[in-house]
Amino acid sequence: MQAANLFFAGREKLVILDADGTLIDAFHAIALAFARQGMDLGDFRRFQKRRKIMKYLGGLREFPQNLRQQFGKQSRKRLIQTLTEVYREEAHLYPGIADLLKTLMGAPGIRVGIVTRNVTLEPAETMRQLLRRYDIDLEQLDFFRSIPLSEEKLNQFRSIRDLFSINPALSYVCGDEYLDYAAAIGAGMNALIASYGFEDFTKLCADFGIPREVIVESPADLVWRLRHTLDLDYPNCPQILQNHPATKDG
Repeated sequence: MQAANLFFAGREKLVILDADGTLIDAFHAIALAFARQGMDLGDFRRFQKRRKIMKYLGGLREFPQNLRQQFGKQSRKRLIQTLTEVYREEAHLYPGIADLLKTLMGAPGIRVGIVTRNVTLEPAETMRQLLRRYDIDLEQLDFFRSIPLSEEKLNQFRSIRDLFSINPALSYVCGDEYLDYAAAIGAGMNALIASYGFEDFTKLCADFGIPREVIVESPADLVWRLRHTLDLDYPNCPQILQNHPATKDG
């Protein structure tokens, strides 16, 4: 297999932001939708630790009731409808994320956009309505991609990078799952992976082997790291990094 011969005319940077669990507090939105359909997602920490196939069926406590409620086409349709309403009207961006998005969108030399596997009805419209509540226009992003569950993110990341002819070494992916990290590395990009989303620090680092240096443990940590990486305005001594695992021995 031959190495890719890539040549780039400019010095633009690329930022690919995963929506659910990285920008959006997806757990609480999903939990609220579940509750309105008579289901229980369980607590956040247990949710993070579950295997993917069990994420939305709950743990041993919640599984029987949730399975009964999700059984059947009409039940699933009602759940997706409720989830759509919650996302569009009540779901929140994590603290500091709206300002980060606005800064990135206004920064020269940076291409920024959002990717999502969101399962609501018309995900682009869902994202448009959610962002509008934070005075952010989805159309002003450089790109938005709704990725089907059956499709790998790797090809999408490469496609976005090639669209703008950006050096992969100047490309950054911010996600919250191992698959985000694997796709970023597979495309030759840099990764920042949030452990406050769908998978916790132990799962990301110990189970999947993601270097702890690229794991961020809070939205504030992500904001600071990305601003620092892209040489945007940032505070000199962030309190949020003092207890970060990457700064500790062992």
